[in-house]
Amino acid sequence: MKLGRVVAGAALLAVVTACGGGTTTGAGSGGGKVGIDHPRADSDFWNSYIKYVPQMAGELKVELMPATNSQNDVAKLVNNVQALIGQGAKVIVMAPQDTGAIANTLQQLENKKIPVVTVDTRPDKGNVFMVVRADNRAYGTKACEFLGEKLGGKGKVVQLQGALSSINGRDRSEAFMECMKSKFPGITVFSEPTDWEGSKAASMLQTRLEQNPDIKGIYMHAGGVHLAPTLQVLKQKGLLVPPSDPKHVFVISNDGIPQEFESIRKGDIDATVSQPADLYAKYALFYAKAAADGKTFKPGPTDHGSTIIQLPNGLEDQLPAPLVTKENVDDQALWGNQVK
Repeated sequence: MKLGRVVAGAALLAVVTACGGGTTTGAGSGGGKVGIDHPRADSDFWNSYIKYVPQMAGELKVELMPATNSQNDVAKLVNNVQALIGQGAKVIVMAPQDTGAIANTLQQLENKKIPVVTVDTRPDKGNVFMVVRADNRAYGTKACEFLGEKLGGKGKVVQLQGALSSINGRDRSEAFMECMKSKFPGITVFSEPTDWEGSKAASMLQTRLEQNPDIKGIYMHAGGVHLAPTLQVLKQKGLLVPPSDPKHVFVISNDGIPQEFESIRKGDIDATVSQPADLYAKYALFYAKAAADGKTFKPGPTDHGSTIIQLPNGLEDQLPAPLVTKENVDDQALWGNQVK
């Protein structure tokens, strides 16, 4: 499988013009060190991504510097980026969790002619070479449609939001609410901003269930931080029961981690949207290497099942993120089933 990935990576570098994201080679060609900052280590999703990074770096022959970790703190991210620059980074890969607070740092990097690839999140301002991300609005829409159909268009659901300072939290929230209002107006939504913190999710869900014991659906923005506390609260309330039980609360998540898949198999939750942690690592480094080599890209379909779109501040490669239910949870093509 590794050989196949290496060949695929080499083919991408060679034939991107054929996949709608045409490349050219500029004066900056010649490669160089890639600095990478990981956003956190308290999430099963991000820990999986972190494990993929060195593997993909080896397969793509990327000169990767020792990684830093900003621990969900934008001030640490800024300091880490400065340290990576000082150590000779020619390209920076980052995943800013506060997508509005990184603009000044992006401007500094642009001034130094250091390209930036962001993973999972899209900065609100500041130019980037490429954003490697799935369509987060589609996450919210898929969650809405799943819960809306399961509840028959009536009832109450809780949306455990991520941080609304993040474009991901906003995209998922806005798409979920727009879909609910237009397609399922008979469903009442309680939206709870958790800042991607499991303890906040547990507290907010506990309160909502006490106030509204007839809640029948939950949308978790991030299984990596929301899954365990949500299951704990449901268990405490006597609601962690199979889908065949009338007391069952339908739960859909985002991430696609192995723990979510196991919960789907058990019937504890019903679905998730699989964020491709492996592809996030692979294509973040692929585009970082391309940037170091002076290549450029254009909007259009790619040869890896995604589409590059134009942003006001750069380009975004929107990778596929499939819905996972009991029907396809054992699909070995899903990265969550490949984690050892």
